Amino acid sequence: MPIDPYILLLLGTVGLAALLPARGTGADVASGASTGAIAFLFFLYGARLSTREAMDGVRHWRLHVTVLACTFVVFPLLGLASRGLVPVFLTDPLYQGLLFLTLVPSTIQSSIAFTSIARGNVPAAICAGSFSSLVGIVVTPLLAAALLGGGGGGGFSADSVVKIVLQLLVPFVAGQLLRRWIGGFVARHKKVLGLVDRGSILLVVYTAFSEGMVEGIWHQVSPARLAGLLAVQAVLLAVMLALTWYGAKGLGFGREDRIAIQFAGSKKSLAAGLPMASVLFGAQASLAVLPLMLFHQMQLMVCAVIAKRRSRDPEAVASEEAATRVRTAVGTGSRSG
Repeated sequence: MPIDPYILLLLGTVGLAALLPARGTGADVASGASTGAIAFLFFLYGARLSTREAMDGVRHWRLHVTVLACTFVVFPLLGLASRGLVPVFLTDPLYQGLLFLTLVPSTIQSSIAFTSIARGNVPAAICAGSFSSLVGIVVTPLLAAALLGGGGGGGFSADSVVKIVLQLLVPFVAGQLLRRWIGGFVARHKKVLGLVDRGSILLVVYTAFSEGMVEGIWHQVSPARLAGLLAVQAVLLAVMLALTWYGAKGLGFGREDRIAIQFAGSKKSLAAGLPMASVLFGAQASLAVLPLMLFHQMQLMVCAVIAKRRSRDPEAVASEEAATRVRTAVGTGSRSG
C-alpha cells in the first residue's frame, strides 16, 4: 500500500500553515508569489504536453471518449448526487470541495504506471491522460462556474473569469506555442523542473491554508465530518472503478483497453486540481482542496492493489508468456541467420 511521499510534504505544509500562517504583508507577498507560481505551472504544463501525442490518440476515439465521459460527465453527476448527503455526512463547504474534485481532469503519470503494472494498453493510457489534461484546462473551470455557482470563493463573477483566463489558460497556451523552441530544454531538465512544479504547488497550498486559518474556516471540520467525507469518497472511488471496468466490458472493449479505461477514468489529478482550486475558491481553497488531497492518496492505494491483481490474471500471464516465446524465437532466428 504506497504512501505518496508528496502527500507527506503537503501535510507538512498544511501543518506549517496552521502553526505559522502568513498574515498582513507576509500574506500579500505569499499571495503574489502563489499567483505567479500558478501561472508558471500552467506554462510548464503547456510546454510539456505534446498536442501531437494527444491528437494521435484520436484514432482510438471510442476509448478516449469513454475516458472523457467518465471524467467530465459521470464523475460530476455523482458529485451532484452527493448533495443529498448534506448536512448529515457533509457540510456545505466539504460538499463544494467534493463536487470540485469530480470536475478535475484525470492523472497522467499514475494512470500510465498502473496500466503498465496491470499489463494493459499503455499507449492508450498515455494518450487518454494527455487528452484529459488538455481538455481539462478549459472544461474544468467552465464546469466549476456552471455547477459550483456561488459556492466558490464569493461566486463566479466576470473578475473570476478574467483570473481563470489570465492565470490558467493564457500561460498554458503560451507554453503550447513556445513548445517548439523550449520543448527540448523542458525535456532535458525534467527532474529539476519537476521539483519546481512540486515546490510551486506547496507554495499554493501554504497560501490557501494560511488564508483558511486566518479566516477561521477550519473550525467547520470536525473528526466526525472528516470520517464522513472519507466514507463518501471511498464509495465514490468504488463506484467509478466498477463503472469503468464493467462499463468498458459492456461497450465491447478488450482486456488491455479496459485496464487503461479503468485507471484513466477513475482517478483525479492533484497537480492540476490544487492550483485551479486556488484560483477558483480564494480564501475557501483550503477546504476545497481537502477532498482532492484525501482522494488522491486513496486512489493510489486502491489502484496499486488492483493493478497488482490484474497483473496476475491468467489472461495477462498467458499473453506475457506468448510474447516471451515470440521474442525468444526472434532472437534465436537472428543468431542463426
